[in-house]
Amino acid sequence: MTALVLVTGATGFLGQHLLRELLATGATVRGLARSAEGEAAVAAVGALPVRGHLGDIESLRAAVKGVDAVFHTASDTNNWGPRDAAQTETNVGGTRRLLEAAREAGVGCFAYTSSVSAYSHLVHEPLREDVPQRGAESWINYERNKYAAERLVRESGLPFLVLQPSHILGPGDRNNWSNLVRLLDAGKLPGSPPGSGAFADVREVARAHVRAWQGAARDETWLLGGEHATFLALIQEAGRQLGKPAPRKAMPAFALRAYARVLDLVSRMTRRAPELTPAAATFTCHHLVVDSSKAERELGYRATPLPRLLADTIAWLRAEGLLPPQAEARP
Repeated sequence: MTALVLVTGATGFLGQHLLRELLATGATVRGLARSAEGEAAVAAVGALPVRGHLGDIESLRAAVKGVDAVFHTASDTNNWGPRDAAQTETNVGGTRRLLEAAREAGVGCFAYTSSVSAYSHLVHEPLREDVPQRGAESWINYERNKYAAERLVRESGLPFLVLQPSHILGPGDRNNWSNLVRLLDAGKLPGSPPGSGAFADVREVARAHVRAWQGAARDETWLLGGEHATFLALIQEAGRQLGKPAPRKAMPAFALRAYARVLDLVSRMTRRAPELTPAAATFTCHHLVVDSSKAERELGYRATPLPRLLADTIAWLRAEGLLPPQAEARP
């Protein structure tokens, strides 16, 4: 019998890749969408759009009816303080409602896309699945949210899978790290933050979700990292591929944090989100190292070399008209 699965966040960066990977297995795939535009994006991939949102329990009950598995990728990644309450309502309240609907429907597997943020920037050692999470202690709302939502999933009584990606990059990125690439191409990037990250290929992250579901294991967690690099190295490699000048050195952490605090104070008066928040400054000053060896062993997960991952991302941005066409080399 063909499996029937539901994907939340189906119109998002990871969600779109996950729809394709699930469809490739022969599964019948529903994608949760909030609008007619979202429904069209789900249908364009070949999945079945279902209207609903995480704030409406009745729409969630309808969406999960008869499904074998739920893939919960939807998340509010806001990092501006005045939006914290709305973010928590989506990330924690929405997860609670979806779990309730899934329990009522007898769903056999609940796959939750968490994040390395559940561990928090307060952890300074390389992340492994057995490292104690400190998200509950964090002053950053998103970290608290991911920690709390994970706890709900683990305590739900449903068979679960928890996948924890790091910094996701790749084709299809319209609003995340691709913003950095576009600013660099336009000559508007003010500088490089001093931290470092683990850059995960969105295609590998989506495949890991599917392989985890297809495997026999349940009630398990996998970290999904990638090639470790400083943000300066990322920006310099992007500049090399774009043929654009890049910063030679990173900004001092204290300067970046101070700049973010000033912008945050101004934003409280203008009531408009700043281009850099204190939370974002903290993330980009942090040095993140992720050990993905469990996912490599059990899910066949692989890190894509950063130059190739950037090249694929830039090629996609050009194809979508989000970057200008590459200038032809002069003879």
